[in-house]
Amino acid sequence: MSRETIFALASAPGPAGIAVFRVSGPRARHVAEIFDFRMPCARVASLRRLSVAGRQVDEGVVVWFDAPNSFTGEATVELSVHGGRAVYDSVFRALDHEEGFRPAVPGEFSRRAVLNGRLDLTAAEAINDLVNAETEAQQDLALQQMAGKLADQFNDFRKDVLAGRAQLEAYIDFTDQDLPGSVIEDVVPHLARLGREMRSFLDDGRRGERLRSGLRVAVVGRPNTGKSSFVNWLAERDVAIVSEHPGTTRDVLEVQLDLGGYPVIVADTAGLRAVSNPVEKEGIARAKSWAQNADLRIVMLDASDQKDIDDGSIQGLDPDLILVNKIDLEPLEVCRHGVLGISVTKEMGLAAAVAAMTGLAKGRLSWGGGPIMTRERHRSALTAAAAAVERAGGLLQNQDPIELAGEELRFASEALGRVTGHVDVEAVLDIVFRDFCIGK
Repeated sequence: MSRETIFALASAPGPAGIAVFRVSGPRARHVAEIFDFRMPCARVASLRRLSVAGRQVDEGVVVWFDAPNSFTGEATVELSVHGGRAVYDSVFRALDHEEGFRPAVPGEFSRRAVLNGRLDLTAAEAINDLVNAETEAQQDLALQQMAGKLADQFNDFRKDVLAGRAQLEAYIDFTDQDLPGSVIEDVVPHLARLGREMRSFLDDGRRGERLRSGLRVAVVGRPNTGKSSFVNWLAERDVAIVSEHPGTTRDVLEVQLDLGGYPVIVADTAGLRAVSNPVEKEGIARAKSWAQNADLRIVMLDASDQKDIDDGSIQGLDPDLILVNKIDLEPLEVCRHGVLGISVTKEMGLAAAVAAMTGLAKGRLSWGGGPIMTRERHRSALTAAAAAVERAGGLLQNQDPIELAGEELRFASEALGRVTGHVDVEAVLDIVFRDFCIGK
């Protein structure tokens, strides 16, 4: 339990109808003395007049949470006051001048919740994801992780590892005594099954990471095919300069969008052509690199040159969708799956294009609602654990010393425990909470 009492604005900064201050720590109850009011009963929202040195600064709602029945597991007070600058300054100064009080750093409330056993690390991460969620899919993912689904999965893996380790320890400690059956014969298939389950869980197409950060969609093609106009239409604003002169776009321009509830990052790229200008050449190199690393590639063609649909250079980009633009001037001659005719200027076929893009995004990002990993640290830990479990099984099959297999399982259980905070929680706290906002 920390000896310091921390406070922060838990609501958005700036003028607002309500500003919520959160105070947590051993002296949180002293807030009543600071503002000269009677502390209400626990978990009962009560209207109180707030005064400092005999001067009223506001009238607001006070909620008291006694330890350990609070978000942080510590004594906590929440003050809901009017969100004007003068009120904010008065409350902040009064708290900041109190001995033993200090402003919280980003993520410190959630950090204390983890240290006090109120949250596991994956739930704390999910809180930050929910705060930053911009689409329904991101919201759904954060909520199911907050509910403990990912933690439950890692805890189940860890329990299975510990069960195998316990059998090996029993064999080592009681090898001279009668044991039911052959422990080794039981452990090897148990580890083989566990290794397969871990590898299956890892084989998720990185959906969780993509849902958090956004699916990367590259719009590529030759100059003047309408790529910039299409991206501007999707974004409903002028992201890229549109010009009849080839080579106007010379860098990769990214825009974040909500596509049917799924987060995507759409990139407008430089037109692909042979050039000598070093600046445009660099832009084309970046366009190709971005497209090669994208999750989806949309090739934009001009309706006046539809032979490019079967052009090897375009096919080399392995497009997921081909859009033939300017069909108001030339009709679409090719009719096959994955090829759509549009006119950005006349807004023809754009709804069908968006529907096709949404379907592709859904195919890459949708999941059955079960637990999925959302961060590289989850994936790295499970990869290391799976490898250790597989090594342990191999050692047993080769009749190597059982102690070596037990050490591999110890490593696996520690790797899994670091994900939820069962093991070495202090070592990963800075990584987990570095991107949190103040007040959480």
